Order: sequence, then structure tokens, then C-alpha cells
Amino acid sequence: MLRCTAVLALLACCAGHAPATEEFAEQSGHDCGHCHLDPSGGGALTADGEAFVVAQAAAGTPVAPSGVARVLRLLVGYLHLCTAVFWFGTIFYVHGVLKPAYAAKGLPRGEMRVGLVSMAVMAGTGLYLTWLRIDSWHSLIATRFGRLLLIKLALFAGMVTAALIAVFIVGPRLRRRVVASTEIVLGDMTPEQLALCDGREGRPACVAYRGRIYDASHSPLWFGGLHMGRHQAGGDLTAALAQAPHGEEMLERLPQVGSLLPSGGVTGERPQKQFYFLAYLNLILALAILFVVALWRWA
Repeated sequence: MLRCTAVLALLACCAGHAPATEEFAEQSGHDCGHCHLDPSGGGALTADGEAFVVAQAAAGTPVAPSGVARVLRLLVGYLHLCTAVFWFGTIFYVHGVLKPAYAAKGLPRGEMRVGLVSMAVMAGTGLYLTWLRIDSWHSLIATRFGRLLLIKLALFAGMVTAALIAVFIVGPRLRRRVVASTEIVLGDMTPEQLALCDGREGRPACVAYRGRIYDASHSPLWFGGLHMGRHQAGGDLTAALAQAPHGEEMLERLPQVGSLLPSGGVTGERPQKQFYFLAYLNLILALAILFVVALWRWA
């Protein structure tokens, strides 16, 4: 990260400002197609465009940066574009193919690294490219490009905020939720926790009946967590007991240690809902950024 910052700082020091294209259109009184072969602006110049560049250079206000600065701008722009494609492609792949539920138990480390590195690179390269293109607050507010850029920056800031909340706040809560659901604690349990109390390999032998949990670890009838060779500890016996030759009085002899909670009831579903909200918010913001780029390029 420090190396990337140092490189970006060096690039910023090696290049000069290039005023916004729309300002040149205002100065000349013509639209972009007057100076560019592409009516939307950018790329190859017409004869009038070449003449305008020469005139600006003679006046001491060059339109384009020097050859070295142009190469640096190209490389930084290429890195910015590749990172955007990689980051947005990951978001679309997660939503379109994997579905956000795959990370509902905690964000994978690989995806977190992709997001954090991508945000850092996008921010650094974006600031550099903006510094080259925008030379004043006036051009940022008064030009169409500047206004679209402000909208794009606001959407990007929203994506960064949502991603940081997901990584550093919601993600740890999801991981704690998984740990809670797989931790053996004699007391109130979820079905996931109860399933771990199967009486095998030294684990306690617990069963549930009508929402109550009983500890059968010390009962000779539940040796090894198995009762009469048919019923395995770690489950709900409410339905099975109705077909047993004895009633619930046999279970009531066992110590009651807690109540059966709904699945995931240890920490609730709130962290998971927050994760889904942030995941789909990031998708919407990514689509919105692409729409702003389409507006700038083709509208």
C-alpha cells in the first residue's frame, strides 16, 4: 500500500494540469465535434483542433501534457480501468452466479482483499486523473463533465462506506454468529448447537423434547449418545417419544439444562440482514456509476 501511494505521488509530481475539455469548447464557441473527429469529444483532432492546440501552446497554455506525462496518464488510466473492471466484475459475479448467501457466514478473506485493494487503487488513480482533468472548482461545478464527476465520486464514496462497514463491522458479527451457533454450551441451544451434543468422543449427550433440553450424558441408557440402538443424542425427540413404549416421565428424570431456540437464535438474524442490505446496495451503486459513465460518454 505504501509503495502504491509513493508511485502515485511521484506520478502527480511529474505531470502538469490539463484544463477541462468543456472549458475549451466554451472558449472557442464550438461544440466538441468542431475540434475532434468524434462528436462526443476525445481522440483524434480535426484540422481546426490541431490549429487550436498550436495556438494554445504559443500562448503558453498548452492543451495537452507533454509526451512523458501523456504516457503516465495513459498508464494510470489503464490501471484505473482494469481495477474497476476487476472490482465491478467481482461484484456482478457474486450477485449473478454465487449469490450473496455464500458469504452470509462471514466475508471470505480473498474477497475482502480484492475489495480493499481495489478501493485504494481506484481512489488513488481517480484522484490523479481528476487532478489532470480539472483545474479549478469552477470547472468542477460549471461543466457537465465536472457535475457528472461529482455524482460519480459521491457514488464511489457510498460504495467505499458500505464496503468498510461490511468488512469491519458486519463481517465480524457474522463470524461471531457462526461461532456461537457451533459452540457447545449446556443451556439454551439452537438446533445447530444441539446437534453437536451427540455424546460421541467425550461430547455431552443432550436431547430436546417439547422445546426443553435434557442432559443424558450420565444416563446408562444413553451410553455413547445412543439410546436402545435407535435414537441418537443431539436431536429433538418430540415426535419419536410419541411412539416409544414409555412416556415423557423417563426424560423428566434427566436434568433439564435449557430450552430449544430457533435456528440462529443465539445472536438473531440482524447481522445477516445487514450484510444482504450492504451487498445489494453495493450492486446498485456499481450499476449507478456505470450509468453515469454512459451518460458522460454517449448521452
